[in-house]
Amino acid sequence: MATEFPKKHFYKIGEVCSLTDTQPYVLRFWESEFPQLAPNKSRTGQRIYRPRDVELILEIKKLLYEEGYTIAGARKKLGMDSETSRPVPDASEGEPTPEALALLDTQEEVRASLSEILALMDSTDRRLSRPDRS
Repeated sequence: MATEFPKKHFYKIGEVCSLTDTQPYVLRFWESEFPQLAPNKSRTGQRIYRPRDVELILEIKKLLYEEGYTIAGARKKLGMDSETSRPVPDASEGEPTPEALALLDTQEEVRASLSEILALMDSTDRRLSRPDRS
């Protein structure tokens, strides 16, 4: 599929939802129905999607919503007839290393800390900008 989206090594579920215009519960359901859609999880259990997962999601969405396939039909069309078949690792992409997953977790912690700091700064700015009512 030739859909353009920002090229990254990994995407979080929120990013994938934005890129594919789907909801998180839909992606989680599709994971249970399409064996090749099996994102890795970080140490904290957050789903980490690779570019090939995003491409597969877009193909599944096209088959289901545009072409009118049933889930079983889409699974068959994609060559996922067996419920027990698992994805074949793509050597060119490789699995995320523990270091990469740790960096993603650290990034989330930093992002959360920065959000807290911004909220604190915003509340301080609001207090300072109010006229004193003595």
